[in-house]
Amino acid sequence: MWTLALWAFSFLCKFSLAVLPTKPENISCVFYFDRNLTCTWRPEKETNDTSYIVTLTYSYGKSNYSDNATEASYSFPRSCAMPPDICSVEVQAQNGDGKVKSDITYWHLISIAKTEPPIILSVNPICNRMFQIQWKPREKTRGFPLVCMLRFRTVNSSRWTEVNFENCKQVCNLTGLQAFTEYVLALRFRFNDSRYWSKWSKEETRVTMEEVPHVLDLWRILEPADMNGDRKVRLLWKKARGAPVLEKTFGYHIQYFAENSTNLTEINNITTQQYELLLMSQAHSVSVTSFNSLGKSQETILRIPDVHEKTFQYIKSMQAYIAEPLLVVNWQSSIPAVDTWIVEWLPEAAMSKFPALSWESVSQVTNWTIEQDKLKPFTCYNISVYPVLGHRVGEPYSIQAYAKEGTPLKGPETRVENIGLRTATITWKEIPKSARNGFINNYTVFYQAEGGKELSKTVNSHALQCDLESLTRRTSYTVWVMASTRAGGTNGVRINFKTLSISVFEIVLLTSLVGGGLLLLSIKTVTFGLRKPNRLTPLCCPDVPNPAESSLATWLGDGFKKSNMKETGNSGNTEDVVLKPCPVPADLIDKLVVNFENFLEVVLTEEAGKGQASILGGEANEYVTSPSRPDGPPGKSFKEPSILTEVASEDSHSTCSRMADEAYSELARQPSSSCQSPGLSPPREDQAQNPYLKNSVTTREFLVHENIPEHSKGEV
Repeated sequence: MWTLALWAFSFLCKFSLAVLPTKPENISCVFYFDRNLTCTWRPEKETNDTSYIVTLTYSYGKSNYSDNATEASYSFPRSCAMPPDICSVEVQAQNGDGKVKSDITYWHLISIAKTEPPIILSVNPICNRMFQIQWKPREKTRGFPLVCMLRFRTVNSSRWTEVNFENCKQVCNLTGLQAFTEYVLALRFRFNDSRYWSKWSKEETRVTMEEVPHVLDLWRILEPADMNGDRKVRLLWKKARGAPVLEKTFGYHIQYFAENSTNLTEINNITTQQYELLLMSQAHSVSVTSFNSLGKSQETILRIPDVHEKTFQYIKSMQAYIAEPLLVVNWQSSIPAVDTWIVEWLPEAAMSKFPALSWESVSQVTNWTIEQDKLKPFTCYNISVYPVLGHRVGEPYSIQAYAKEGTPLKGPETRVENIGLRTATITWKEIPKSARNGFINNYTVFYQAEGGKELSKTVNSHALQCDLESLTRRTSYTVWVMASTRAGGTNGVRINFKTLSISVFEIVLLTSLVGGGLLLLSIKTVTFGLRKPNRLTPLCCPDVPNPAESSLATWLGDGFKKSNMKETGNSGNTEDVVLKPCPVPADLIDKLVVNFENFLEVVLTEEAGKGQASILGGEANEYVTSPSRPDGPPGKSFKEPSILTEVASEDSHSTCSRMADEAYSELARQPSSSCQSPGLSPPREDQAQNPYLKNSVTTREFLVHENIPEHSKGEV
């Protein structure tokens, strides 16, 4: 019992662990005519222990053929595949774990037949525009209908043109070719019901027959008219696009006449493709033809407009762009009737229009292309398109284009202007066109503060300046400008500048404030002076005493001599004046400066013969002399400084007497040196004297009124 259980368990485990091969699928067969039938399938061989059994049923199911295969393909022998038979194919995959069969597939041998490349026997030009090709297949086709394909191209072209021939025989005629043109040809074929073409035959090269020249393309260059209206017209012509490459031309004929005249002028046997005419101001019609041994071409006519004639404008817009490896020019026409255009292109740096001018005629389209390699790189071209309606030429539309752009040869020349506190204007010059190498798309201004971060600002190609803002006051900056084309950019020279520490506005504002303040102060001062002149005049022009005019100069004899006061009334009567005692001012010494030597000389010479004089109507005044005076009257000298007297009116006599009493009382209580100004010491012989007071008076005499009380005199 246990033995049976173990056997069943091992059998179940073996069955669960078995891996069958993958079922063959996607069986595909090709019948290589007169060789074999080859079939392939998927998946390809998975493991080394997987093998296949291939079974072919042929002769419409009457015969079988089986064989082993180790790979996922098998070729049946030619004897088993004979068209137009229908065969069936079955594939069985097997390994150690089991077998798996594919689905049965059925194949019509003619539909999967493939032949070897044909053989071209000959290519013969029958006429100037046709080839006759003779060929044969490598296999024996047994009369099965065939389909041929012939392809051809010109020698200088890489574009093939293909032509199919149904129920193809072993002779094909290729028509619609160009005369006197070299062509390259190749052929392939298949059975009419087959899905597989043969490979291309070996290429053959032949030239079509020659014919009369093809029609020419004609153009002109008009030079400015002279004073008489005459002008030079340069005629240019060449083979039209699509004309035979090998076309032979012996020469050209030119005919022209004025539109208002019947006189025809002919010029024959021109061998070059240009000619210069001298035409008058009126409109002319010009025609050019070419000729060879077979005849002459059709004439090409072009109208030369009158000098004063206005041409028409039929082009609304135009653009140029690069589509590698071509330069493409597109334009829009405002009149659909115009179907012919002349395209001119000329390097901008060309000194003259001829011979640097290139041109080409375009028909039935509104675009023109040219290979980039045919134009100079990094060169700006002027491209103009002329509309041609009939024989009349319209107004051109022109643009500029580069076939290939590069980075500019140098950067812009940069300057800094209008430097302010936080702003500056960067200006630069346009780069010369010879150094641009392309269209300038934009300018980028880079600026960097000393020790700061690099910043940039981009402007369009039309701008030649840029305003920098938000700069730092009193800071050094480095700035440079980069000009960019489609290919890249080039930096200009770096320059340095420093922002201002104070702006012009601030200077003007500060000056205005200070000037305004001074102006207001001046106005206020003048106004104050006009309103109160007595208070302003002493402040601005103080009254300085003149020592030469001091009353001390009139001192005579033992006392002071006072001069009579002048009359002040208009009645002619004199009023008596009295002396008014006043306190001694502190700056008396400075105000009473006189020449001491002259004073002593005058006093000593006149003192002996003069007495006292009365200055007020018979009333005697007593002179008080300084103690230091040598010849003063006996008993009348004082040891203290006295009081300077002034003339006063009689009604103020009592007031002056009272003031004198108070002054003498105060002086009696002070030492003898208190009469001098504060801070001044009495003059001594052993002390150095002030240079200003070197010759000043050291002795003062004062006039004392006779009505001073006796006790005051005794104190003095």
